[in-house]
Amino acid sequence: MKAFYSTRYVLPLPAGHRFPMHKYGRLHERLSAELPAVEQRQAEPADDAMLARVHAPAYIAAVASGSIDPKALREIGFPWSEAMVERSRRSVGATVAAARLARSEGIAANLAGGTHHASADKGGGFCVFNDIAVAARTLQHDALSAGQAPPRVAVIDLDVHQGNGTASIFAADDSVFTLSVHGERNFPFRKEPGDLDVGLPDGTGDVDYLDALDLALVELDARFRPDFVFYLAGADPHEGDRLGRLKLTLGGLRRRDERVLAWAWQRRVPLALAMGGGYGHDIDTTVQVQLGTFAVALAHWQRWQRWQNASP
Repeated sequence: MKAFYSTRYVLPLPAGHRFPMHKYGRLHERLSAELPAVEQRQAEPADDAMLARVHAPAYIAAVASGSIDPKALREIGFPWSEAMVERSRRSVGATVAAARLARSEGIAANLAGGTHHASADKGGGFCVFNDIAVAARTLQHDALSAGQAPPRVAVIDLDVHQGNGTASIFAADDSVFTLSVHGERNFPFRKEPGDLDVGLPDGTGDVDYLDALDLALVELDARFRPDFVFYLAGADPHEGDRLGRLKLTLGGLRRRDERVLAWAWQRRVPLALAMGGGYGHDIDTTVQVQLGTFAVALAHWQRWQRWQNASP
């Protein structure tokens, strides 16, 4: 299975900054050591033309030049630097690369991504550009350029925070279905309505969460037939997360991942995986959640390969 990453994911931040930037390096190291069947590839940055399939040109230019309004920068939560711009472009580029590859291999992944708080003309919540939205639009653009029907896309967003940016981008688009299962009282405090939003109370544990997810997948199946799935597998519903407020165990999160990957596999719908949030008190616990997600994805990727090899 292929997974895209960049050494430039790790952005220097001021002392005491609450974003756990070093989790990306730890995930890269542990995947190499513990799941070597996941082949890690360097991600190329998204260029302006690719970003402009979703984002306003004036916003792209302001981010690139550092002329972005200070208030807008505070909403993003990162200080501006050329490294911040490069990191943001490569995070998008990795999800685009994973989506393109998943079309032929069934599953591919980004070690980062899931920047679902970025909308067309602004960022927020540690998200500069919306990688899922740009990748979805790029798949559709690729298909149209090849004279094919653009794929219908489902976004299954299981970060603990609602994907407000993704929902706003696709609000009037019937070709993309946005499903978000999140903490109802958590950030963002002003939610943008998606196609299917499932808000859960603080303290929700494995059983209730998985029941809610099962019902959401049934409703998604009844309302939409995707040709492609983006799965945002946030580690932040974990009980040890500083910003999560839900109470899922490591085992519960593995069962969550298994449900989503099995749902896509049963329908033979290709899937691109992004990591989303994770802010554990112990960052190695966050990385352990993410390793579990990759282990489930790898098993399903191997299923895809056996099925493809057996097809006439």
